[in-house]
Amino acid sequence: MARPAGSVRLSPPAWLTAGLKPAPAPIPWAAALRAAVALATPLAVGLAAGQPAYGALVSMGALSGVIGDTADAYRMRVFNIAVPQLFGAVGVTLGTLVFGHGWLAVAVLTLVALVSGMISSIGAVASVSGLLLLLNSVVGAGLPMPDPWWMAPLLLTLGGLFVLVLTLLGWPLRRAAPERAAVAATYRAVAELYEATGTSAYDEKRHAVTASLNHSYDLILARRARQHGRAPSLVRLLAQLNVVIPLAEAAPAAHLRAQLYGPLSGAIPVTVRQLADAVEESRTGTPVLDLPTPERPAEKAVDDALRHAAAVVHQAEPDPHNVDDRLGRPAALRVRARRTTRAVLFSGASWRYGLRLALCIGLAQALVSLIAVPRSYWVALTVTFVLKPDFGSVFSRAVLRALGTAAGLLLAALVLAEVPRGWWDVPVMCVLAALIPVFSAKGYAFQTAAITPVILLLSDTLNQQGFGLVMPRLYDSLIGCGIALIAGYLLWPESWHTRIGDRLADAVADTAAYVALAFAEVTAGQGDQGTRLRARRTLYRDLSTVRSEFQRALTEPPPTGARAAAWWPLVVAVERIVDATTAARIRVDHGAPDPDPAEVTAVERELRELADGLRDTDTLVAVRTELPGDETGVLEPLRQEVRAARAIAGPDLR
Repeated sequence: MARPAGSVRLSPPAWLTAGLKPAPAPIPWAAALRAAVALATPLAVGLAAGQPAYGALVSMGALSGVIGDTADAYRMRVFNIAVPQLFGAVGVTLGTLVFGHGWLAVAVLTLVALVSGMISSIGAVASVSGLLLLLNSVVGAGLPMPDPWWMAPLLLTLGGLFVLVLTLLGWPLRRAAPERAAVAATYRAVAELYEATGTSAYDEKRHAVTASLNHSYDLILARRARQHGRAPSLVRLLAQLNVVIPLAEAAPAAHLRAQLYGPLSGAIPVTVRQLADAVEESRTGTPVLDLPTPERPAEKAVDDALRHAAAVVHQAEPDPHNVDDRLGRPAALRVRARRTTRAVLFSGASWRYGLRLALCIGLAQALVSLIAVPRSYWVALTVTFVLKPDFGSVFSRAVLRALGTAAGLLLAALVLAEVPRGWWDVPVMCVLAALIPVFSAKGYAFQTAAITPVILLLSDTLNQQGFGLVMPRLYDSLIGCGIALIAGYLLWPESWHTRIGDRLADAVADTAAYVALAFAEVTAGQGDQGTRLRARRTLYRDLSTVRSEFQRALTEPPPTGARAAAWWPLVVAVERIVDATTAARIRVDHGAPDPDPAEVTAVERELRELADGLRDTDTLVAVRTELPGDETGVLEPLRQEVRAARAIAGPDLR
């Protein structure tokens, strides 16, 4: 039934409620069981030894390990859990040393927040490490810890190491199983992409392939030795993953062919799925392929890529000296460390986030030093979680944090009011801890609702305040959310001058460079396929990051969200330009005539003008461009996509 004219819409806007819809995700049974054992066992041991406070501290360390255990590959999980625990131990030591020292504690925690924020920009492990450094500093400065001073960091570290031991129990049996499953999933994503060629679902499936490729490369290449031959299983998986790229590159040409001449043969996605099964089961031998005879350039590209992939997938021992990572080999460790240090110290983004976090933590600690707030550490904890940079919008996280905390406190109130303290804490902790990985997969508000009662139960074991903990925690959370919203969002200039336009302009400029590189042998008589492949992979990865940043900006209130929504069609247009470039290059490689160098130069020029225009304006201005060329040539689809992009935006020349 239509809404009557003039009626007022009472439902909240989409940008406000975007995070309240649970994400579809399977139940991680293994992670739930591991969390239950990791958090409940220390409590049971502490009760049996007559030291429940010690058991609670070990469980707190285990909670940090459970939250940080987000990787799939065992090699990555060691770093994801162990390294942040060391930073957490340093943090709780600093907090314990300034406990009860008033303004000294404010100054130390503000400095720790600055360091924490700056190192969080390095990468995923550094981000979690910075988070634990600050969180444990806040807890140590806000809660009385057992003597001597080294006891709290030792117990917290033991909890994290306990999670690590539980995590690694399956390593002898599964070893490369997570990496193998990821590569197989990439093949299946490619199969779905070929099924979607010629349809409106193609763009969505291409995004899934890009995400799957990024995930698989990150799993296989993270922490790798420079000599690939030291890990034969990873050498084979890397070779199998590398041959997915020609299949992904041929997909845009196949999509264009399907739009013009009808769908591809169903044998193609079936064969790709068979390759996925072979990867997952580690099968070898001679593949038997039942593929149609290719006729057009796009069909030949798909056929060549598929046959090459089948040969490599079934090869038992690929040449370790002929396996690269398609993104370039890593530099020496000392070189990477020097680059990282320079990036942290001289990066504007690093300083901006560090200063924002330090400002809000300083305000939170100063406020609770001036006003008597019971167990005031919760205010700074809330600020830290809300301002975590790689988790989403500050505004939406503050709202979701408040709602999630309220839901978690409701559950905690029932537990603290009805369950007697003591041995009953162990089965209750089993249930509550198991909910953390389950709810974390659903979204931030759900994760907050699951973690809140666990922290309150552990805090009650240390403080013995019972039901009296509930309402102060709600007030503290609301105060922390308010500080983050006012000082970290409303009064922070970057919140209102979003940098998404600059990032998109960089992506457009990189796209122009990719167009020139794709046809370098046409325009300058030179070209390197390996360089082109790496450039394309890097560009798709960067576009994936840009897409994620825009999606994050869409959850911001106006004007940021409205501006991101207006610019969103241009993000899609740039992705299609990259696809059209790849399709044209593939068609040329398989028999289509070379394009006129002047046409390539014209396309590149239009894209560079578009990039310059995006940097010079905050308002999109449509630009009409003719961009003439051979209407039957290989670049015609690319010119159409460039015209579409310029029709959305360009430099304001009026």
